Amino acid sequence: MSLLSLIAALLLEQVHPLATRKYLFTWLNSYADFFQRNFNAGEHKHGRIAWMLAIAAPVLLVAGIHWILVGANPIFAWAFSVLVLYLTMGFRQFSHYFTDIHKALRDNELDKARDLLSAWSGKSCRELSGEEVARVTIEQALLASHRKVFGVVFWFVIFMLLGMGPIGAIVYRLATFLNARWGMQGTTELGEFGEFSRQAYYVMEWLPIRLTASTFAIVGNFEDTAYCWRNQASTWSDAEEGILISSGAGALGVKLGQTIVLDHAPIFRPEMGSGDDADADYMQSAIGLVWRALVFQLIILLMLTVAHLLG
Repeated sequence: MSLLSLIAALLLEQVHPLATRKYLFTWLNSYADFFQRNFNAGEHKHGRIAWMLAIAAPVLLVAGIHWILVGANPIFAWAFSVLVLYLTMGFRQFSHYFTDIHKALRDNELDKARDLLSAWSGKSCRELSGEEVARVTIEQALLASHRKVFGVVFWFVIFMLLGMGPIGAIVYRLATFLNARWGMQGTTELGEFGEFSRQAYYVMEWLPIRLTASTFAIVGNFEDTAYCWRNQASTWSDAEEGILISSGAGALGVKLGQTIVLDHAPIFRPEMGSGDDADADYMQSAIGLVWRALVFQLIILLMLTVAHLLG
């Protein structure tokens, strides 16, 4: 059931990308603002209560619909799981940026590539060179592929195996969203309110991030991935992001990280990966790495499904 749901959702998004997802995020922003406005008194316990309530409402709704549909007809429950994945997985949500930037660099339209990357990252990239644009775009793709695909797949499968329906995908994406809204804000803005969302996100990401990095190693250059992961990940400002970027860079055999200028200010970053400097060709290799990793995980899920049926 999980495998068929994933395949159906992926095919549906490729055939008909969800153009109205921006309205969903507009609603989510208002939803998060409601809890922040009514519960934020600058303390850790208030953030914990707000996070739990914000997660509980959608989870109970999705779980209730799923169990009602299971009782009516399992096919309806399967279709609902596909719908939830369609709304929570965002492969095309980032791939169109990546594709357009790649095409602009291929066509020597550096200004266009900078503008597209600025729109994607939310930071001014007007001072980046062509190699730096390719480098940052690959980094963005590695992070986005995990947060919008691999992390969703992991928690969807785990909760499905527990008989809890598709709520794993909802919990993960909401945890990611609330961390971005509350956890990544400094104490100046929110006090200790965002601390719990940051801790919850870290707990939920610990295993999926390492599984994604391990998959990059298997479908890419295993030795370089292991070396970069072991020696470079902890030097990144966010060690969890460092695992994804260092492992992806090692799997591709490309140099990422390094000091760049964003929002007209230098950002000092360690060098990640090994091998050649990034360019448009490595961008193509990066999207190939992501697809191979996804296919590999689907194959593993297929093998587990067959083993379960035979057992």
